[in-house]
Amino acid sequence: METNLGTWDRGSETEGQRLSPFRYGESVADQPAKIRIVVVDEQPLLRQGISAYLDSQPDMMVCGEAGSVSDARSKVAECQPQFVVTALRLGAGDSLKLIKELKTQNPRLRILVYSAFAESIFAERAMRAGASGYVMKQAPSEKLAVAIREIVKGGIYVSREVALSAFRKSLQRSRKSGHAVRSGTSLEELSNREMHIFQVLGSGLVTRQIAASLGLSVKTIESHRENIKHKLHVGSSGELRVRAVKWVKRSLSAEEPVFHKCR
Repeated sequence: METNLGTWDRGSETEGQRLSPFRYGESVADQPAKIRIVVVDEQPLLRQGISAYLDSQPDMMVCGEAGSVSDARSKVAECQPQFVVTALRLGAGDSLKLIKELKTQNPRLRILVYSAFAESIFAERAMRAGASGYVMKQAPSEKLAVAIREIVKGGIYVSREVALSAFRKSLQRSRKSGHAVRSGTSLEELSNREMHIFQVLGSGLVTRQIAASLGLSVKTIESHRENIKHKLHVGSSGELRVRAVKWVKRSLSAEEPVFHKCR
């Protein structure tokens, strides 16, 4: 006969001892282990909101938080999580490089990227780096939990639109005609390094600061900047900076609703 949670069977109770509130035959060891998660985001309010939401899930537990690439490395080493949920914008840090490093160090680690940056541009980059899923920050918070559970089961998670786009691209690559020509004006043309430099350029860093943050020479950053200008058909460095700033501002404005959803 089963008891209700939180009640005791008086007939089975021994003196000075109460039965566990679990059902008969059930022990703490029988309870499924929670998914241990580290949350990485440079914005404290958003990071804490995401952590609180995930902690409220019955099968999840946030064991650590980090606000930068260096903090993420140390926190993952300290907590030994099964899962990392990370934003793409981590100050001047290269988040895609971080994903590659974490996966190299622990191939069994699962990583989910959530970002306001366009999924059509970044989802494939994140997956190539080692992530198993991509969720837009504008999506309902429930999508985050759904994505984590799907990935833990061994699957991947992207939006239906991105999945269809990837399928169309695979069909195009299989064609032998060779007539498909890329526009040459899209951010998709940029390499991961160029995309990162475009991002930090739009965040207000100047060439010397970008070089110092990435451990590269000023000449190397200038060379990347010229390649970006060429691929985006931008005539001057000033015009490139204006375009980068506008792009980052649009991405930041897209993050605003997330603060309300995670409270």
